[in-house]
Amino acid sequence: MIDISPTGKRITAIEHQQRDPERVSLFLDGAFAFGLPALVAVQEGLRVGDQLTDDQIARLRALDEQAKAVGATLNLLARRPRSEREVRDRLKRKGFPPETIDAAVAKLEGWRYVDDDAFARYWVENREANKPRGRRLLEQELRLKGVDRETIRQTIDETELDEASAALQLGRSKLRTYGSLEPAVARRRLGAFLVRRGYGYDVVKPVLDQLFGEHEESEDGSDGEP
Repeated sequence: MIDISPTGKRITAIEHQQRDPERVSLFLDGAFAFGLPALVAVQEGLRVGDQLTDDQIARLRALDEQAKAVGATLNLLARRPRSEREVRDRLKRKGFPPETIDAAVAKLEGWRYVDDDAFARYWVENREANKPRGRRLLEQELRLKGVDRETIRQTIDETELDEASAALQLGRSKLRTYGSLEPAVARRRLGAFLVRRGYGYDVVKPVLDQLFGEHEESEDGSDGEP
C-alpha cells in the first residue's frame, strides 16, 4: 500500500497503454509522469488518489527500469541460453545502470533463467553435437563467457568427452580437402587445424598417425594383408 501523506504528488489517473496493454500510464497531479508494468501497479497497490512521496516515485521508476531490463534479457534468452556475464554485458550496452542490472540478474537467477551451471552444460553439449572441439577450446570459450573455472571443469568432466573419437571424425572429414597436397604438408596442416579446435598433442598425434596410415593404404591399394 502507498502511504498517504500531505506532501508529494497525487495519482490522478492510471490508464492502460494502447500500444502495450501490459503497461499502464501513471498521471501525477493531472500530468503524465511515467509508465509502469501493470503487474507492478497491482503489486504496489497503486490507486487514484494516493499521494506519492519523492522516494516512492523514485522506487516506482526503479521498478520500471528493472522490469525493462528483465524483459530485454528474456528476449535475449529466447535465442539461446546466456551466461551471467553475457547478460550483464548486454544490459550494460543497453544503458541500464549497475543497480538495475544487479536487481534484474538477481530476479532472473531466482527464476533459474540465468544459471551458469545450466549454461555451461548447454554450451558443451551443443558444441559436441554440432561443432566438435577439444577440452582446451571448450574451456577457453566458457572462460570468455564468464563461467568460473570450477564450473567449467566439473561440467566438462561430467560430459565425458570422447576427444579421440571426435578428433578422428573431424580429421577424416577435413583430410578430404587436402587431397592435392603432399602428405607431409597435409599432415602439418591437419595437425594445426586440430590444435586450433582445442585438441592436445596426446590426442592429435594418434589421430594423425591413424589417418595418414589409412591415407597411405588407400593410395597404394594395400589392404594390410601380406
